[in-house]
Parts: sequence; C-alpha cells; structure tokens
Amino acid sequence: MNRPLREIPAQSCRDTPILKERGQREVFCGLTSIIWLHRKMQDAFFLVVGSRTCAHLLQSAAGVMIFAEPRFGTAVLEEKDLAGLADAHDELDAQVAQLLERRPDIRQLFLVGSCPSEVIKLDLSRAAERLTKRHAPHVRVLNYSGSGIETTFTQGEDACLEAMVPGMPATDAAELVLVGALPDVVEDQLTDLIRALGIETVHVLPSRRADEMARIGPNTRFVLAQPFLGDTAAALSRRGAQMIEAPFPFGAEGTTAWLRAIADTYGVSDELFERVTAAPHARAVKAVAAARATLQDKSIFFFPDSQLEIPLARFLTRECGMTAIEIGAPFIHKGVVGADLDLIPAGPMLSEGQDVDKQLDRCRAARPDLTVCGLGLANPLESEGLATKWAIELVFTPVHGYEQAGDLASLFARPLRRREALV
Repeated sequence: MNRPLREIPAQSCRDTPILKERGQREVFCGLTSIIWLHRKMQDAFFLVVGSRTCAHLLQSAAGVMIFAEPRFGTAVLEEKDLAGLADAHDELDAQVAQLLERRPDIRQLFLVGSCPSEVIKLDLSRAAERLTKRHAPHVRVLNYSGSGIETTFTQGEDACLEAMVPGMPATDAAELVLVGALPDVVEDQLTDLIRALGIETVHVLPSRRADEMARIGPNTRFVLAQPFLGDTAAALSRRGAQMIEAPFPFGAEGTTAWLRAIADTYGVSDELFERVTAAPHARAVKAVAAARATLQDKSIFFFPDSQLEIPLARFLTRECGMTAIEIGAPFIHKGVVGADLDLIPAGPMLSEGQDVDKQLDRCRAARPDLTVCGLGLANPLESEGLATKWAIELVFTPVHGYEQAGDLASLFARPLRRREALV
C-alpha cells in the first residue's frame, strides 16, 4: 500500500533557532547554472558579459570541446572596456548582431551579468530592452545576474526564471505550472503522474522552447520542483499565481507528499491518488532500501552550497535512517522549505550563510560519517579521514521523483562504501 506520509514530529526543525553566519564562503558563482539551463531551453542562448575567467569557467564546467557549438558564450570585457575607453554597449550590440546572424535558431537571448560587468556598472537591463526592440519579434532579449559576489551558484537559475516571469502570457484559466529546470526524462515522469491524477493542463517553467511558455494569472497554481527558487516564486505570486506548498520530490516519501499536495489542491480522490502512485512508490521504497543498509545510523554534516540541503536532510533522515548533525544552507526560506523542515525531527543545528573556518571547526569536532560540501573543501577533508560527497553532483544528476529515489540514496552510500573498502 502507498501509505500516507508519516506524522509530523512533535518537535520538528521548523522552530529550531538558525545560526546565521556571515564570513568567508566556499561556493561557485551563478554562471554555473547556465550549464544545465542551456541544455533545457533548446532555442535559447546565454551570452555572459564578463571576463576570460568567466569563459574558462563555463568551458571547463561544461566539458564542451573547442569545435562544439553550445548555446552559451562570453562577450569578453577587455581592458579598454574596464577602463571606460570604449563604449561597451556599442560593442555588445555588435556582438549580439553577429551572433543572431550566425545562429538564426535563437528565440531567447539572455544577457548574463558577471562580477566584471557589475563592477563597471554596465546596464544590461537597458541593453536587453534596446536589443529586444531591435530584434523583435524573432528574438526576445532578457537579462539577469550570474555574479558570484553575493550569491550561490543555484541562484543563477532563480534569477533567470525570475527574469522570464514578466513576459509570461496572461490567462484566467485554472492551470498548473511546474517550476524548475529538470532533466527531460524526469520532467516527463512527473508531469505524466500529475496528468494521470486528472490534472490535464500542466505547463513547465522553463519550457523547452520559447513558443511553449507557460501562462500565468489569478487562477494559476504553481509548485516548485527546486528549493532555490524563492525569487521566482515571489515574482509568480506578484502576477497573481498561488503557490502549492509541499515537501520537495526527493525519495518515495517526498515525491508522494509533493504529489499529495497537488492532488489535494485539485480535489483528487484518495482512490485515484492511490491507483496512480502505489506502484512507483513501492518501486522507490525498494530501491532506497538497497542503500539504506549502508546509510542506516550514519551521521551527516551539510555545508551550505546548493540550497538542496534541507530537503535532502529530510530524505536522508526519514527515508535512509541517517542522523543529521548540522544542516547548513546558503539561505533558509521557510516559505519554500518549511514543509520539509516540518518533517525533520528536532536535533540538528540549522545554519544559514557561512563562516567557513568556524564551520570547518564544528565539522572536525563532530567527525561525521559523511560530509556534504563543495569541491574546494572535499579533498582537504578527505585527507583528514572524513568521507565527503560533492554537493554540486546533486544538481547535475537526476535525483527527483520515484524512479530516481534509489539513485539519490546511492549517491550518499557510495562514498561510505568506498571508504569501507579502503580501510
């Protein structure tokens, strides 16, 4: 049977005091999100207005060979631009014109701000308006910031989707929008389950093509698939749409709770819900059980990185039997992750932001069985005898939904099995 969600703990992490730290941080910049966004939006192009360092980051992160032609690139700011000796807007306009002439398949062009373009106060919003007028209706030009000065890397997607919201067509129809970039196969799995519940009109933000863009209005409901989309959720709410609050679809329990929140919003019967979810739920429970034997009673420590930390902690503590020592997240938006906090029993420390030296001290003192952290911290901690999991891998790997539940659990079990083999 697809049993209902286990009861909310009498004392959950919802009201746990949050340690807020502001100090040196170890995170990638928001440009990194282009690597999955450019694969998702098939007729979009991401033009980073930045330095050669920005170009090298994208090239190495994407693993794109030099003769490939991906849907992203960098308009490099040279010394004369930074020194104010050239009109950067004229140069940008010329580069955009050349790009669109060479790539007539582009329908959406994103001008992505970077640390260098923001330092010299290059007004990309004005540039986007000017270029939209020049190249409409064939191409729509938008802008957002991918700067890493005060953000974490998943906020690049949040900023991108937020920039798309004002241009979404208006509607009074009662439609559902699934918000968040997912691998196509995972997106299809989740939307198929939603439609099987009798909810026929399901749109996705971002859509795969510009002409499939979701519509928005006062009768629109939206549900987040990613926990780092707080600004996008706020922008949709300002357009009149209403958010369906739910735990995120990680694991058997999380996916069932996510679908249950949607089903309850649309008045789906218990019988239909059970019929649609029972079989995939059972498969997910069985798949997670294979990794649970390794994860059971192990401790875990989360450094802040991707904003996936709280939903993942819920999955690992409730479905895999782990004990969370500290759950660090770059930002804790209770309006977004509150449903997951409700399900995590009180006990773990919650920390927001980062002072990396202080957090490293807490991690070393706790000696967790597994530490989830960024690439820059993983190797040093491994050298000190701590097993680690790269946080960024959890963003690039399909982990949402029933069919990926076993893979998600295995991502955490693998480092522990490797360490056991090496001892």
